[in-house]
Amino acid sequence: MSLFEEFGLRKEILSAISDMGFEEPTPIQAETIPYLLTPNADMIGLAQTGTGKTAGFGLPILQQIDFGQKTIQALVLCPTRELCMQITKDMQSYSKYVPEFKIIAVYGGASIQPQIQALKAGVHMVVATPGRAMDLLNRKLLKVQNVRWLVLDEADEMLSMGFKDDLDAILRDTPNEKQTMLFSATMPNEIREIAGKYMHDPVMISVGKKNSGAENVQHEYYVVHAKDRYQALKRVVDLHPLIYGIIFCRTRAETQEVADKLMGEGYNADVLHGDLSQAQRDFVMSRFRQKHVQLLVATDVAARGLDVNDLTHVINYNLPDELEVYIHRSGRTGRAGKTGTSISIIHTREPQKVTQLEKLLSKKFVRKQVPGGMEICESQLFNLIDKVKTVEINHSQIDPFLEGIYSRLSLLEREDLIKKFVSVEFNRFLSFYENAADLNANIHDQKSPLNRDGKSRPDRMKFSRIFINLGTKNNMNPSTLIGLINERTGNKMIQIGKIEMMKKFAFIEIDSRFEREVMNSFRDCTVDGIRVSVELKTSEGPREPREPRSADFSRPPRKSNRSDKREKRW
Repeated sequence: MSLFEEFGLRKEILSAISDMGFEEPTPIQAETIPYLLTPNADMIGLAQTGTGKTAGFGLPILQQIDFGQKTIQALVLCPTRELCMQITKDMQSYSKYVPEFKIIAVYGGASIQPQIQALKAGVHMVVATPGRAMDLLNRKLLKVQNVRWLVLDEADEMLSMGFKDDLDAILRDTPNEKQTMLFSATMPNEIREIAGKYMHDPVMISVGKKNSGAENVQHEYYVVHAKDRYQALKRVVDLHPLIYGIIFCRTRAETQEVADKLMGEGYNADVLHGDLSQAQRDFVMSRFRQKHVQLLVATDVAARGLDVNDLTHVINYNLPDELEVYIHRSGRTGRAGKTGTSISIIHTREPQKVTQLEKLLSKKFVRKQVPGGMEICESQLFNLIDKVKTVEINHSQIDPFLEGIYSRLSLLEREDLIKKFVSVEFNRFLSFYENAADLNANIHDQKSPLNRDGKSRPDRMKFSRIFINLGTKNNMNPSTLIGLINERTGNKMIQIGKIEMMKKFAFIEIDSRFEREVMNSFRDCTVDGIRVSVELKTSEGPREPREPRSADFSRPPRKSNRSDKREKRW
Protein backbone atom coordinates (compact mmCIF):
# COMPACT_ATOMS: atom_id res chain seq x y z
CA MET A 1 0.00 0.00 0.00
CA SER A 2 1.38 3.40 -1.05
CA LEU A 3 1.84 5.95 1.70
CA PHE A 4 -0.18 8.37 -0.44
CA GLU A 5 -3.23 6.15 0.07
CA GLU A 6 -3.15 6.97 3.77
CA PHE A 7 -4.07 10.57 2.92
CA GLY A 8 -7.45 9.43 1.57
CA LEU A 9 -6.87 10.77 -1.96
CA ARG A 10 -9.19 9.79 -4.82
CA LYS A 11 -8.27 6.58 -6.61
CA GLU A 12 -7.90 8.52 -9.89
CA ILE A 13 -5.25 10.73 -8.28
CA LEU A 14 -3.51 7.74 -6.70
CA SER A 15 -3.39 5.98 -10.08
CA ALA A 16 -1.82 9.04 -11.70
CA ILE A 17 0.91 9.48 -9.09
CA SER A 18 1.55 5.74 -9.19
CA ASP A 19 2.14 6.03 -12.95
CA MET A 20 4.66 8.77 -12.17
CA GLY A 21 6.56 6.42 -9.87
CA PHE A 22 5.71 8.23 -6.62
CA GLU A 23 5.58 5.82 -3.68
CA GLU A 24 6.59 7.84 -0.65
CA PRO A 25 5.81 11.52 -0.03
CA THR A 26 8.65 13.98 0.42
CA PRO A 27 8.93 15.71 3.83
CA ILE A 28 7.09 18.82 2.65
CA GLN A 29 4.32 16.67 1.12
CA ALA A 30 3.97 14.59 4.28
CA GLU A 31 3.39 17.80 6.26
CA THR A 32 1.24 19.83 3.87
CA ILE A 33 -1.09 17.28 2.22
CA PRO A 34 -2.93 16.11 5.37
CA TYR A 35 -3.04 19.69 6.68
CA LEU A 36 -4.53 21.11 3.47
CA LEU A 37 -7.06 18.30 3.13
CA THR A 38 -8.89 19.62 6.19
CA PRO A 39 -10.48 23.07 6.61
CA ASN A 40 -7.53 24.54 8.45
CA ALA A 41 -6.05 28.01 8.59
CA ASP A 42 -3.60 29.57 6.14
CA MET A 43 -0.14 28.07 5.81
CA ILE A 44 3.45 29.22 5.26
CA GLY A 45 5.75 26.54 3.91
CA LEU A 46 9.52 27.03 4.20
CA ALA A 47 11.15 24.65 1.74
CA GLN A 48 13.86 24.74 -0.89
CA THR A 49 13.38 24.47 -4.63
CA GLY A 50 12.89 20.89 -5.80
CA THR A 51 11.37 19.49 -2.59
CA GLY A 52 8.03 18.50 -4.11
CA LYS A 53 6.01 21.60 -3.20
CA THR A 54 3.73 21.37 -6.24
CA ALA A 55 2.30 18.03 -5.14
CA GLY A 56 2.20 19.36 -1.57
CA PHE A 57 -0.42 21.97 -2.47
CA GLY A 58 -1.64 20.59 -5.82
CA LEU A 59 -2.95 17.20 -4.69
CA PRO A 60 -5.15 18.59 -1.87
CA ILE A 61 -6.58 21.22 -4.22
CA LEU A 62 -7.27 18.64 -6.92
CA GLN A 63 -8.98 16.44 -4.32
CA GLN A 64 -11.36 19.19 -3.19
CA ILE A 65 -12.24 21.16 -6.35
CA ASP A 66 -15.92 21.35 -7.23
CA PHE A 67 -15.97 20.21 -10.86
CA GLY A 68 -19.60 21.19 -11.19
CA GLN A 69 -18.59 24.86 -11.23
CA LYS A 70 -16.69 26.31 -14.19
CA THR A 71 -15.19 29.12 -12.11
CA ILE A 72 -11.62 29.81 -11.06
CA GLN A 73 -11.33 28.13 -7.67
CA ALA A 74 -7.53 28.01 -7.35
CA LEU A 75 -4.99 30.70 -8.27
CA VAL A 76 -1.26 29.94 -8.19
CA LEU A 77 1.18 32.83 -8.58
CA CYS A 78 4.85 32.14 -9.36
CA PRO A 79 7.80 34.27 -10.51
CA THR A 80 8.68 32.94 -13.98
CA ARG A 81 7.20 31.51 -17.14
CA GLU A 82 9.25 28.34 -16.72
CA LEU A 83 7.95 27.63 -13.22
CA CYS A 84 4.43 28.52 -14.37
CA MET A 85 4.63 25.94 -17.14
CA GLN A 86 6.22 23.33 -14.87
CA ILE A 87 3.48 23.62 -12.22
CA THR A 88 0.81 23.35 -14.93
CA LYS A 89 2.50 20.29 -16.45
CA ASP A 90 2.71 18.62 -13.02
CA MET A 91 -0.95 19.33 -12.29
CA GLN A 92 -1.93 17.87 -15.66
CA SER A 93 0.02 14.74 -14.76
CA TYR A 94 -1.70 14.48 -11.36
CA SER A 95 -5.12 14.87 -13.03
CA LYS A 96 -4.40 12.34 -15.79
CA TYR A 97 -7.48 10.32 -14.81
CA VAL A 98 -9.60 13.34 -13.88
CA PRO A 99 -10.59 14.64 -17.35
CA GLU A 100 -13.10 17.16 -15.99
CA PHE A 101 -10.29 19.16 -14.35
CA LYS A 102 -9.40 22.28 -16.36
CA ILE A 103 -6.21 24.27 -15.84
CA ILE A 104 -4.52 27.10 -17.74
CA ALA A 105 -1.07 28.70 -17.49
CA VAL A 106 -0.97 32.44 -18.18
CA TYR A 107 2.36 34.23 -18.56
CA GLY A 108 4.06 37.00 -20.49
CA GLY A 109 6.19 36.51 -23.58
CA ALA A 110 3.41 34.55 -25.31
CA SER A 111 0.26 35.50 -27.19
CA ILE A 112 -2.50 36.54 -24.81
CA GLN A 113 -5.36 35.51 -27.13
CA PRO A 114 -5.25 31.71 -26.50
CA GLN A 115 -5.06 32.43 -22.76
CA ILE A 116 -8.12 34.70 -23.01
CA GLN A 117 -10.07 32.05 -24.95
CA ALA A 118 -9.25 29.38 -22.34
CA LEU A 119 -10.37 31.67 -19.50
CA LYS A 120 -13.65 32.41 -21.28
CA ALA A 121 -14.24 28.67 -21.78
CA GLY A 122 -13.93 28.14 -18.02
CA VAL A 123 -11.15 26.70 -15.90
CA HIS A 124 -10.78 25.50 -12.31
CA MET A 125 -7.14 26.49 -11.72
CA VAL A 126 -5.02 29.32 -13.09
CA VAL A 127 -1.23 29.29 -12.76
CA ALA A 128 0.10 32.76 -13.51
CA THR A 129 3.03 35.12 -13.40
CA PRO A 130 2.13 38.36 -11.58
CA GLY A 131 2.59 40.62 -14.62
CA ARG A 132 0.27 38.68 -16.93
CA ALA A 133 -2.22 38.13 -14.10
CA MET A 134 -2.43 41.90 -13.60
CA ASP A 135 -2.91 42.43 -17.33
CA LEU A 136 -5.83 39.98 -17.39
CA LEU A 137 -7.29 41.44 -14.19
CA ASN A 138 -7.26 44.93 -15.70
CA ARG A 139 -9.07 43.55 -18.75
CA LYS A 140 -11.61 41.99 -16.35
CA LEU A 141 -10.90 38.57 -17.86
CA LEU A 142 -9.20 36.97 -14.85
CA LYS A 143 -12.04 36.69 -12.33
CA VAL A 144 -10.78 35.79 -8.87
CA GLN A 145 -13.89 36.55 -6.80
CA ASN A 146 -14.59 32.82 -6.27
CA VAL A 147 -11.04 31.73 -5.48
CA ARG A 148 -10.97 29.21 -2.61
CA TRP A 149 -7.22 28.52 -2.66
CA LEU A 150 -4.50 31.06 -3.30
CA VAL A 151 -0.90 29.83 -3.64
CA LEU A 152 2.16 32.09 -3.67
CA ASP A 153 4.99 29.85 -4.86
CA GLU A 154 8.59 31.05 -4.45
CA ALA A 155 7.21 34.23 -2.92
CA ASP A 156 10.66 35.52 -1.99
CA GLU A 157 11.69 35.33 -5.65
CA MET A 158 8.60 37.27 -6.76
CA LEU A 159 9.44 40.02 -4.28
CA SER A 160 13.10 40.17 -5.30
CA MET A 161 11.98 40.54 -8.94
CA GLY A 162 9.89 43.61 -8.05
CA PHE A 163 6.38 42.12 -8.10
CA LYS A 164 5.30 43.43 -4.68
CA ASP A 165 2.84 46.02 -6.07
CA ASP A 166 1.33 43.46 -8.45
CA LEU A 167 0.94 40.94 -5.62
CA ASP A 168 -0.77 43.55 -3.44
CA ALA A 169 -3.21 44.43 -6.22
CA ILE A 170 -4.03 40.79 -7.03
CA LEU A 171 -4.48 39.75 -3.40
CA ARG A 172 -6.82 42.69 -2.76
CA ASP A 173 -9.22 41.36 -5.41
CA THR A 174 -9.44 37.87 -3.91
CA PRO A 175 -12.15 37.06 -1.32
CA ASN A 176 -11.42 37.11 2.40
CA GLU A 177 -12.82 33.61 2.83
CA LYS A 178 -10.12 31.53 1.18
CA GLN A 179 -7.13 29.42 2.15
CA THR A 180 -3.81 31.09 1.38
CA MET A 181 -0.62 29.07 1.02
CA LEU A 182 2.74 30.81 0.82
CA PHE A 183 5.86 28.86 -0.12
CA SER A 184 9.31 30.37 0.18
CA ALA A 185 12.89 29.20 0.57
CA THR A 186 13.70 32.19 2.80
CA MET A 187 11.72 34.45 5.13
CA PRO A 188 12.65 38.10 4.48
CA ASN A 189 10.74 40.95 6.10
CA GLU A 190 8.64 41.51 2.97
CA ILE A 191 7.27 37.97 3.24
CA ARG A 192 6.34 38.61 6.86
CA GLU A 193 4.53 41.80 5.80
CA ILE A 194 2.47 39.93 3.19
CA ALA A 195 1.67 37.19 5.69
CA GLY A 196 0.55 39.73 8.27
CA LYS A 197 -1.56 41.66 5.77
CA TYR A 198 -3.29 38.92 3.79
CA MET A 199 -3.15 35.72 5.85
CA HIS A 200 -5.21 34.66 8.86
CA ASP A 201 -3.21 33.13 11.70
CA PRO A 202 -1.00 31.10 9.35
CA VAL A 203 0.68 27.96 10.60
CA MET A 204 4.33 27.65 9.62
CA ILE A 205 5.58 24.34 8.24
CA SER A 206 9.34 24.22 7.87
CA VAL A 207 11.20 21.36 6.24
CA GLY A 208 14.80 21.33 7.43
CA LYS A 209 16.56 24.25 9.01
CA LYS A 210 15.76 27.76 7.97
CA ASN A 211 18.06 28.95 5.15
CA SER A 212 19.61 25.50 4.83
CA GLY A 213 20.61 24.04 1.50
CA ALA A 214 19.94 20.51 0.35
CA GLU A 215 21.52 18.00 2.70
CA ASN A 216 23.01 15.92 -0.09
CA VAL A 217 24.85 18.82 -1.75
CA GLN A 218 28.60 19.12 -1.24
CA HIS A 219 30.02 22.65 -1.27
CA GLU A 220 33.47 23.25 -2.75
CA TYR A 221 35.43 26.34 -3.79
CA TYR A 222 38.58 27.26 -5.67
CA VAL A 223 40.63 30.42 -5.05
CA VAL A 224 42.17 32.05 -8.11
CA HIS A 225 43.10 35.49 -9.32
CA ALA A 226 40.27 37.18 -11.19
CA LYS A 227 42.16 37.04 -14.50
CA ASP A 228 42.38 33.22 -14.21
CA ARG A 229 38.70 32.63 -13.51
CA TYR A 230 37.80 31.34 -16.97
CA GLN A 231 40.82 29.03 -17.18
CA ALA A 232 39.92 27.65 -13.76
CA LEU A 233 36.35 27.05 -14.97
CA LYS A 234 37.64 25.06 -17.94
CA ARG A 235 39.79 22.89 -15.71
CA VAL A 236 36.91 22.18 -13.35
CA VAL A 237 34.75 21.16 -16.31
CA ASP A 238 37.54 19.02 -17.80
CA LEU A 239 38.02 17.28 -14.46
CA HIS A 240 34.39 16.10 -14.59
CA PRO A 241 33.79 14.66 -18.08
CA LEU A 242 30.23 13.60 -17.21
CA ILE A 243 29.22 16.96 -15.75
CA TYR A 244 25.64 18.10 -16.36
CA GLY A 245 25.13 21.47 -14.76
CA ILE A 246 24.43 25.18 -14.69
CA ILE A 247 27.16 27.85 -14.62
CA PHE A 248 25.87 31.01 -12.93
CA CYS A 249 27.25 34.42 -13.90
CA ARG A 250 26.34 37.88 -12.60
CA THR A 251 25.50 39.78 -15.78
CA ARG A 252 24.03 39.09 -19.19
CA ALA A 253 27.22 40.27 -20.89
CA GLU A 254 29.43 37.98 -18.82
CA THR A 255 27.02 35.07 -19.34
CA GLN A 256 27.18 35.51 -23.11
CA GLU A 257 30.96 35.94 -23.04
CA VAL A 258 31.57 32.74 -21.03
CA ALA A 259 29.13 30.74 -23.16
CA ASP A 260 30.71 31.99 -26.40
CA LYS A 261 34.19 31.03 -25.17
CA LEU A 262 33.08 27.55 -24.10
CA MET A 263 31.23 26.86 -27.34
CA GLY A 264 34.10 28.29 -29.38
CA GLU A 265 36.46 25.82 -27.71
CA GLY A 266 34.23 22.85 -28.43
CA TYR A 267 32.39 22.46 -25.12
CA ASN A 268 28.78 21.30 -25.25
CA ALA A 269 27.33 24.51 -23.81
CA ASP A 270 24.58 27.05 -24.40
CA VAL A 271 23.42 30.32 -22.85
CA LEU A 272 20.27 31.56 -21.08
CA HIS A 273 19.72 35.22 -20.21
CA GLY A 274 17.13 37.94 -20.44
CA ASP A 275 18.12 39.18 -23.91
CA LEU A 276 16.91 35.96 -25.55
CA SER A 277 13.46 35.82 -27.09
CA GLN A 278 10.94 33.43 -25.60
CA ALA A 279 11.32 31.10 -28.58
CA GLN A 280 15.09 31.04 -28.07
CA ARG A 281 14.66 30.35 -24.33
CA ASP A 282 12.28 27.48 -25.01
CA PHE A 283 14.66 25.96 -27.56
CA VAL A 284 17.66 26.19 -25.23
CA MET A 285 15.75 24.72 -22.28
CA SER A 286 14.35 21.89 -24.38
CA ARG A 287 17.86 20.90 -25.47
CA PHE A 288 19.17 21.19 -21.91
CA ARG A 289 16.38 19.07 -20.40
CA GLN A 290 16.99 16.41 -23.04
CA LYS A 291 20.72 16.54 -22.17
CA HIS A 292 21.65 17.60 -25.67
CA VAL A 293 23.39 20.47 -23.88
CA GLN A 294 25.79 19.55 -21.09
CA LEU A 295 26.49 23.02 -19.64
CA LEU A 296 23.97 25.85 -19.36
CA VAL A 297 25.50 29.29 -18.69
CA ALA A 298 22.82 31.46 -17.08
CA THR A 299 21.99 34.51 -15.01
CA ASP A 300 20.00 34.08 -11.80
CA VAL A 301 16.92 35.80 -13.20
CA ALA A 302 16.87 33.70 -16.39
CA ALA A 303 17.30 30.45 -14.42
CA ARG A 304 14.47 31.09 -11.96
CA GLY A 305 11.78 28.48 -12.21
CA LEU A 306 13.90 25.93 -14.07
CA ASP A 307 13.06 22.45 -12.91
CA VAL A 308 15.77 19.95 -13.89
CA ASN A 309 16.23 17.02 -11.54
CA ASP A 310 19.46 15.35 -12.65
CA LEU A 311 22.01 18.15 -12.37
CA THR A 312 25.36 16.89 -11.11
CA HIS A 313 26.91 20.31 -10.55
CA VAL A 314 26.13 23.96 -10.03
CA ILE A 315 29.10 26.23 -10.72
CA ASN A 316 29.21 29.77 -9.35
CA TYR A 317 31.42 31.61 -11.83
CA ASN A 318 30.80 34.53 -9.48
CA LEU A 319 29.38 34.37 -5.98
CA PRO A 320 26.07 36.24 -5.84
CA ASP A 321 25.92 39.63 -4.13
CA GLU A 322 23.04 38.41 -1.94
CA LEU A 323 24.20 35.29 -0.14
CA GLU A 324 20.69 33.83 0.08
CA VAL A 325 20.73 33.58 -3.72
CA TYR A 326 23.44 30.96 -3.23
CA ILE A 327 20.85 28.77 -1.50
CA HIS A 328 18.64 28.83 -4.59
CA ARG A 329 21.56 28.11 -6.90
CA SER A 330 22.96 25.20 -4.92
CA GLY A 331 19.47 23.78 -4.36
CA ARG A 332 19.17 23.01 -8.05
CA THR A 333 21.44 20.01 -7.68
CA GLY A 334 21.20 17.08 -5.27
CA ARG A 335 17.47 16.57 -5.86
CA ALA A 336 15.27 13.48 -5.66
CA GLY A 337 17.64 11.69 -3.31
CA LYS A 338 20.66 12.16 -5.58
CA THR A 339 23.91 13.82 -4.60
CA GLY A 340 25.23 17.00 -6.16
CA THR A 341 28.10 19.45 -5.93
CA SER A 342 28.01 23.23 -5.72
CA ILE A 343 31.32 24.73 -6.86
CA SER A 344 32.37 28.36 -6.44
CA ILE A 345 35.29 30.05 -8.17
CA ILE A 346 36.31 32.94 -5.94
CA HIS A 347 39.10 35.48 -6.10
CA THR A 348 41.42 36.55 -3.33
CA ARG A 349 39.15 39.31 -2.04
CA GLU A 350 36.14 37.05 -1.44
CA PRO A 351 37.17 34.61 1.32
CA GLN A 352 34.95 36.35 3.87
CA LYS A 353 31.91 35.37 1.82
CA VAL A 354 32.81 31.72 2.26
CA THR A 355 32.71 32.11 6.03
CA GLN A 356 29.35 33.89 5.82
CA LEU A 357 27.92 31.13 3.64
CA GLU A 358 29.17 28.46 6.04
CA LYS A 359 27.36 30.21 8.88
CA LEU A 360 24.22 30.73 6.78
CA LEU A 361 24.03 27.08 5.75
CA SER A 362 25.66 25.54 8.83
CA LYS A 363 27.82 23.53 6.48
CA LYS A 364 31.51 23.17 5.86
CA PHE A 365 32.84 24.39 2.52
CA VAL A 366 35.83 22.44 1.22
CA ARG A 367 38.63 24.36 -0.42
CA LYS A 368 39.92 22.46 -3.44
CA GLN A 369 43.07 22.98 -5.45
CA VAL A 370 42.53 23.93 -9.08
CA PRO A 371 43.38 20.68 -10.87
CA GLY A 372 46.64 20.42 -12.77
CA GLY A 373 47.29 18.82 -16.12
CA MET A 374 48.06 15.31 -14.87
CA GLU A 375 44.93 15.17 -12.70
CA ILE A 376 42.70 16.27 -15.57
CA CYS A 377 44.34 13.90 -18.04
CA GLU A 378 43.88 10.99 -15.66
CA SER A 379 40.18 11.79 -15.23
CA GLN A 380 39.63 12.10 -18.98
CA LEU A 381 41.60 8.95 -19.73
CA PHE A 382 39.65 6.69 -17.40
CA ASN A 383 36.38 8.20 -18.57
CA LEU A 384 37.37 7.19 -22.09
CA ILE A 385 38.23 3.67 -20.91
CA ASP A 386 34.88 3.37 -19.12
CA LYS A 387 33.05 4.45 -22.29
CA VAL A 388 34.92 1.80 -24.30
CA LYS A 389 34.04 -0.89 -21.74
CA THR A 390 30.32 -0.09 -21.82
CA VAL A 391 29.83 0.70 -25.53
CA GLU A 392 27.33 -1.54 -27.30
CA ILE A 393 28.64 -3.58 -30.23
CA ASN A 394 26.51 -3.94 -33.34
CA HIS A 395 27.93 -7.24 -34.57
CA SER A 396 25.94 -7.33 -37.79
CA GLN A 397 27.44 -4.04 -38.94
CA ILE A 398 30.99 -4.38 -37.62
CA ASP A 399 31.70 -8.05 -38.41
CA PRO A 400 32.09 -7.61 -42.21
CA PHE A 401 35.02 -5.24 -41.57
CA LEU A 402 36.85 -7.32 -38.99
CA GLU A 403 39.08 -9.22 -41.41
CA GLY A 404 40.48 -6.02 -42.87
CA ILE A 405 40.87 -4.49 -39.40
CA TYR A 406 42.76 -7.54 -38.12
CA SER A 407 45.03 -7.45 -41.16
CA ARG A 408 45.97 -3.80 -40.70
CA LEU A 409 46.64 -4.16 -36.99
CA SER A 410 48.29 -7.59 -37.03
CA LEU A 411 51.84 -6.25 -36.68
CA LEU A 412 51.08 -4.29 -33.50
CA GLU A 413 51.74 -5.74 -30.07
CA ARG A 414 48.88 -5.64 -27.55
CA GLU A 415 50.50 -2.86 -25.48
CA ASP A 416 51.20 -0.70 -28.54
CA LEU A 417 47.69 -1.22 -29.84
CA ILE A 418 46.17 -0.03 -26.55
CA LYS A 419 48.47 3.02 -26.41
CA LYS A 420 47.69 4.04 -29.98
CA PHE A 421 43.98 3.51 -29.50
CA VAL A 422 43.89 5.67 -26.38
CA SER A 423 46.11 8.34 -27.92
CA VAL A 424 43.67 8.94 -30.78
CA GLU A 425 41.25 10.57 -28.36
CA PHE A 426 43.68 11.56 -25.64
CA ASN A 427 46.53 13.40 -27.37
CA ARG A 428 44.75 16.75 -27.41
CA PHE A 429 44.45 16.75 -23.61
CA LEU A 430 48.07 15.71 -23.17
CA SER A 431 49.17 18.46 -25.53
CA PHE A 432 46.97 21.18 -24.02
CA TYR A 433 47.93 20.47 -20.41
CA GLU A 434 51.56 19.55 -21.02
CA ASN A 435 52.90 22.73 -19.40
CA ALA A 436 49.78 23.77 -17.48
CA ALA A 437 50.54 26.51 -14.94
CA ASP A 438 49.37 26.47 -11.34
CA LEU A 439 46.25 28.67 -11.13
CA ASN A 440 45.81 28.47 -7.35
CA ALA A 441 46.09 31.83 -5.61
CA ASN A 442 47.56 32.46 -2.18
CA ILE A 443 45.55 34.38 0.39
CA HIS A 444 47.67 37.10 1.97
CA ASP A 445 45.40 38.11 4.83
CA GLN A 446 46.56 36.18 7.93
CA LYS A 447 43.09 36.48 9.46
CA SER A 448 41.42 35.17 6.33
CA PRO A 449 39.03 32.27 6.86
CA LEU A 450 41.14 30.39 4.36
CA ASN A 451 44.01 30.44 6.86
CA ARG A 452 42.05 29.52 9.94
CA ASP A 453 44.94 29.00 12.33
CA GLY A 454 45.64 32.73 12.18
CA LYS A 455 49.36 32.12 11.68
CA SER A 456 51.58 33.62 9.05
CA ARG A 457 52.30 31.31 6.16
CA PRO A 458 55.98 30.79 5.36
CA ASP A 459 55.30 30.99 1.61
CA ARG A 460 53.48 34.32 1.82
CA MET A 461 54.16 36.20 -1.38
CA LYS A 462 56.41 39.27 -1.30
CA PHE A 463 55.68 42.19 -3.59
CA SER A 464 57.98 44.79 -5.11
CA ARG A 465 56.68 48.28 -5.84
CA ILE A 466 57.50 49.63 -9.27
CA PHE A 467 57.14 53.18 -10.63
CA ILE A 468 56.20 53.57 -14.30
CA ASN A 469 55.87 56.89 -16.15
CA LEU A 470 52.49 56.07 -17.69
CA GLY A 471 49.20 57.22 -16.19
CA THR A 472 45.58 58.02 -16.91
CA LYS A 473 46.65 60.84 -19.24
CA ASN A 474 48.21 58.12 -21.42
CA ASN A 475 44.88 56.23 -21.52
CA MET A 476 46.15 53.75 -18.95
CA ASN A 477 44.04 51.98 -16.37
CA PRO A 478 44.81 48.94 -14.18
CA SER A 479 43.67 46.49 -16.87
CA THR A 480 45.70 48.02 -19.69
CA LEU A 481 48.73 48.33 -17.41
CA ILE A 482 48.55 44.63 -16.48
CA GLY A 483 48.08 43.80 -20.15
CA LEU A 484 51.20 45.81 -21.04
CA ILE A 485 53.28 43.93 -18.45
CA ASN A 486 51.96 40.58 -19.73
CA GLU A 487 52.79 41.59 -23.29
CA ARG A 488 56.31 42.85 -22.54
CA THR A 489 57.31 39.93 -20.32
CA GLY A 490 55.42 37.22 -22.19
CA ASN A 491 54.53 35.84 -18.76
CA LYS A 492 50.85 35.98 -17.77
CA MET A 493 51.46 34.22 -14.46
CA ILE A 494 53.13 37.16 -12.70
CA GLN A 495 51.01 37.99 -9.65
CA ILE A 496 49.89 41.62 -9.39
CA GLY A 497 49.15 43.43 -6.14
CA LYS A 498 47.97 46.97 -5.50
CA ILE A 499 47.86 49.47 -8.39
CA GLU A 500 47.78 53.27 -7.93
CA MET A 501 46.98 55.30 -11.04
CA MET A 502 48.00 58.96 -11.34
CA LYS A 503 47.66 61.29 -14.30
CA LYS A 504 51.22 60.88 -15.61
CA PHE A 505 52.56 57.88 -13.73
CA ALA A 506 51.52 54.84 -11.75
CA PHE A 507 52.74 52.52 -8.99
CA ILE A 508 52.19 48.79 -9.32
CA GLU A 509 53.05 45.93 -7.00
CA ILE A 510 54.42 42.74 -8.61
CA ASP A 511 55.62 39.39 -7.33
CA SER A 512 59.18 40.11 -6.11
CA ARG A 513 60.49 36.99 -7.81
CA PHE A 514 59.83 38.62 -11.19
CA GLU A 515 60.96 42.19 -10.49
CA ARG A 516 64.10 41.93 -12.59
CA GLU A 517 62.21 40.28 -15.45
CA VAL A 518 59.70 43.15 -15.47
CA MET A 519 62.37 45.83 -15.23
CA ASN A 520 64.37 44.37 -18.12
CA SER A 521 61.30 43.90 -20.31
CA PHE A 522 60.74 47.67 -20.53
CA ARG A 523 64.17 48.52 -21.90
CA ASP A 524 63.85 50.43 -25.18
CA CYS A 525 60.06 50.44 -24.83
CA THR A 526 57.87 53.26 -26.13
CA VAL A 527 54.09 53.67 -25.81
CA ASP A 528 52.36 56.25 -28.05
CA GLY A 529 55.69 57.97 -28.64
CA ILE A 530 56.61 58.11 -24.94
CA ARG A 531 59.78 56.34 -23.86
CA VAL A 532 58.76 54.15 -20.94
CA SER A 533 60.75 54.47 -17.73
CA VAL A 534 60.40 52.02 -14.83
CA GLU A 535 62.03 52.31 -11.42
CA LEU A 536 62.06 50.00 -8.42
CA LYS A 537 60.79 51.79 -5.29
CA THR A 538 61.99 50.81 -1.80
CA SER A 539 61.21 52.12 1.66
CA GLU A 540 64.74 53.53 1.85
CA GLY A 541 64.54 55.10 -1.59
CA PRO A 542 63.84 58.70 -2.58
CA ARG A 543 60.47 60.31 -2.12
CA GLU A 544 57.86 59.38 -4.69
CA PRO A 545 57.36 62.01 -7.41
CA ARG A 546 54.46 64.37 -7.24
CA GLU A 547 52.33 65.53 -10.10
CA PRO A 548 54.27 68.34 -11.84
CA ARG A 549 52.68 71.78 -11.79
CA SER A 550 52.69 74.01 -14.83
CA ALA A 551 53.99 77.55 -14.34
CA ASP A 552 52.08 80.37 -16.06
CA PHE A 553 53.00 83.80 -14.61
CA SER A 554 50.78 85.67 -17.08
CA ARG A 555 47.65 84.65 -15.14
CA PRO A 556 46.71 85.28 -11.52
CA PRO A 557 46.69 82.19 -9.30
CA ARG A 558 43.30 80.54 -9.17
CA LYS A 559 41.61 79.13 -6.13
CA SER A 560 42.26 75.50 -5.36
CA ASN A 561 39.65 72.98 -6.41
CA ARG A 562 40.05 69.81 -4.37
CA SER A 563 38.18 67.68 -6.89
CA ASP A 564 40.76 68.58 -9.54
CA LYS A 565 43.60 67.54 -7.23
CA ARG A 566 42.08 64.26 -6.11
CA GLU A 567 43.76 61.28 -7.74
CA LYS A 568 41.91 58.26 -8.93
CA ARG A 569 42.90 55.11 -7.06
CA TRP A 570 42.09 51.45 -7.58
